[in-house]
Amino acid sequence: MKIDFTNKTTIVVGGSSGIGLKIKEEFENLGSKVFSISRKEGVDINDTKKVDKFLSKVDKVDFLINVASINFTKKIDEIDLDEWREVINTNLNSIFYITKQCIDKMGSGSRIVNFSSIAGRNRSLVSGVHYTTSKAGIIGFTRQLAFELGPKNINVNCVCPSQTLTNMLQNSMSLEEQEKLSSEIPLRRLATVEDQVGPVVFLCSELSDYINGAIIDVNGGQI
Repeated sequence: MKIDFTNKTTIVVGGSSGIGLKIKEEFENLGSKVFSISRKEGVDINDTKKVDKFLSKVDKVDFLINVASINFTKKIDEIDLDEWREVINTNLNSIFYITKQCIDKMGSGSRIVNFSSIAGRNRSLVSGVHYTTSKAGIIGFTRQLAFELGPKNINVNCVCPSQTLTNMLQNSMSLEEQEKLSSEIPLRRLATVEDQVGPVVFLCSELSDYINGAIIDVNGGQI
């Protein structure tokens, strides 16, 4: 089955770099009109007024992909309340607000794909407790929203990537640490951004019509 997103409108939250940028490019290649929300496009996702102004220009939303995330590699005794709030606001609260504002623009057959993390499933070797908490929250958010929006035929699912070769990861892990982690993954490599795009395309296609509330691990076999 050929996947064609012609006449579809996609919003990628965090579509200016890393996984989000690759998703934006792939959906454009498949024919979708894509809007990206990020600071690089002049929209702070934690600024509700700027978000509202941006969304006022979008008439309909077929696919909402929530990718935006920040991370700090700190232990709890190194994290102050301001940093805790920054991470929770960016990784969780902004996703709640943007999703809520988009729902009225969605119709039957629309899709929401949220990005959590392997850290939200279990724990993290490198990330702080604020990051893992926010990502666990995304999983709960996804499952409850799938229950609420299912009767409207709006599917809500979640992707949980493992460590992926983005700038954020490369800035937080040394090459030696990356090689050590790769040796512990059954597939013996870290994920690429391309590895994370395919499941999103699938979840937005008709091939996934009966998949709702799923938490999909894209982790090379890590537990």
